[in-house]
Amino acid sequence: MRIIVMSDSHGNYAAVEKIVRRSIDADMFLHLGDGESDVDRVIARYPETASRFVHVRGNCDWNSLSPSVYTMPLGGHKIYAVHGHLQGVKLTLEHLKKIAAANECDIILFGHTHNRYMHYENGVYIMNPGSASSPHDGNKPSFGCIDITDAGVVTNITDI
Repeated sequence: MRIIVMSDSHGNYAAVEKIVRRSIDADMFLHLGDGESDVDRVIARYPETASRFVHVRGNCDWNSLSPSVYTMPLGGHKIYAVHGHLQGVKLTLEHLKKIAAANECDIILFGHTHNRYMHYENGVYIMNPGSASSPHDGNKPSFGCIDITDAGVVTNITDI
């Protein structure tokens, strides 16, 4: 199973479209907030992706009806996905890790910081795919990819 993870597109529809076109055969697209209008436009243009898209609400997704937290068991693992502003991810990841552990999740996905982050610790995969439009870490705009197979989990962050 291949999951494409993106965040913080902030109105850059072209970036989200480029990610989707590049990965059109992905099993799931997960947007971690601050880009709901971009997701809506991509789904309108590529309606065949609608059932594969999940969006969580970010702090800039005004009047969004999307959930602020998304959890899902997947291939023997469990995903915990948030934007991150409510979990204080700009200060520390400890609160986020505790909540994910309480929900028995071993894949944690978050955005908000506009900084790429990928780490594996104590059996838990943690990823921030960076920003699809305006990174704050000096890197190019990016997105993440998670492959879940019988052999294990592989995570990667790629330039758009």
